Amino acid sequence: MEKADKKLFDKFFSARYYENAEYNFTNLFMWRNMLNLLWAVEDDVLFVVTSSQNMLGLWQPFGAEEKMQDAITKILSWAKENCGEKKFAFVVVEKNFVEELEKYPRAKFNISAERDSFDYVYSAQDLINLSGRKFHGKKNHLNSFRKDFPTAEYLPITSEIIPKCREELNRWYEIHKKENPDDPFICYEQAAIHEIFDNFDDFKLKGGAILLGGKVVAFTFGEKLNSDTAVIHVEKADPEIRGAYTAINQNFVAAEWSEMTYINREEDMGLEGLRQAKESYHPVKMIEKYFVTVEEQNI
Repeated sequence: MEKADKKLFDKFFSARYYENAEYNFTNLFMWRNMLNLLWAVEDDVLFVVTSSQNMLGLWQPFGAEEKMQDAITKILSWAKENCGEKKFAFVVVEKNFVEELEKYPRAKFNISAERDSFDYVYSAQDLINLSGRKFHGKKNHLNSFRKDFPTAEYLPITSEIIPKCREELNRWYEIHKKENPDDPFICYEQAAIHEIFDNFDDFKLKGGAILLGGKVVAFTFGEKLNSDTAVIHVEKADPEIRGAYTAINQNFVAAEWSEMTYINREEDMGLEGLRQAKESYHPVKMIEKYFVTVEEQNI
């Protein structure tokens, strides 16, 4: 997968209304090597494969609704020929494709929801205004940040700001590497974000940063996911500055996404601290994702 493939993927992802944050080229590009992603287009349907040592995973196919039943047949036939000793599954599946699998006549499937992978979706106006009792704590954090750091400045991410964001990114990861020295994901994510910064304009992303004394103390970036939703890919802030996370979240949505109805802030990966943080912003809906294996088939 190369960045030149963005136009093709964008065409498929925008042709129908998808809510899953992973159905987005930036996300695919960031994690393509870790997931061993391969892809192909046949009969105007996009197929995406991910593999590990023990498993071959097929994402749900992307294309017109009337092509989905035939696409399932193609996937099952391909998997039968190519899995070898590996297990096969459909992965990161949205509910609409679950319905396609349930009506497929030539196979039966085991379908399980993956709660750790559910995306958290919020009202954009809730994140901007932080109104009402349920956001009282968040509003206090924001007001405290503004009081404690009156010279803090929010700026959109530009080529001039990116080097300062890289400095904060590296500092953030140095802290977390000390806390989790054996976690390979940390180094991978750090490199993936640097690669996105290398191609920031090409990916047509929007980003924001908070500067204090000329230094970036928080930054974030995202993009439009579908007709009414923006997705936030990355958000980092100095953990020693109280309210920095709340401030970058509120400022970014207010500055760039006020016309959107929803903000998708992706999954919690089953991490308890991250789950608590995401739940504390009171999502208005969760985007369910499913893991599907084949119980029996006649292919």
